[in-house]
Amino acid sequence: MTDRPRDAAGRPLPPGRIGVDPVPDVPRSPAEALAEARRLVDAGRPFAAHEVLEAVWKASPPAERDLWRGLAQLAVGLTHLQRGNLVGAQRLLLRGVGLIQPWVGSRPYGLDVAAVAAGATATAARVEALSSGQAQGPVETSSPERRPAAAAAETAETDNA
Repeated sequence: MTDRPRDAAGRPLPPGRIGVDPVPDVPRSPAEALAEARRLVDAGRPFAAHEVLEAVWKASPPAERDLWRGLAQLAVGLTHLQRGNLVGAQRLLLRGVGLIQPWVGSRPYGLDVAAVAAGATATAARVEALSSGQAQGPVETSSPERRPAAAAAETAETDNA
């Protein structure tokens, strides 16, 4: 990320404007990254959660890269949703679900991938209904079943305690 200030949705701000604090670029264990991504999504900062998850994706062993890439794409999907880009949100959410699908039924790092996939799929369906005019109102992204980037980090924290 550049030194240019950004808003909570990750959009660059004009020079001189004060944005949100950037996410520290520090090494994190997978469990720490999941917990931080959840905190950031809960705080309305899915773009920052994406950065945390992307760092793990790029540092992970090849066998795990699609898991982390999928989680990062789910966070980007939420970012698109936050920015009002419904088409981009739905595409990224579904792409992320496709990447994490092979881990459904397993619990890498304590993460309930099935719950994450179900939450992201439900959010994508809600976005599709909104964009087709079949539904109205906002899409909630902060409830546990709608936190695809780190929906089950709570479980991971408990499993690692």
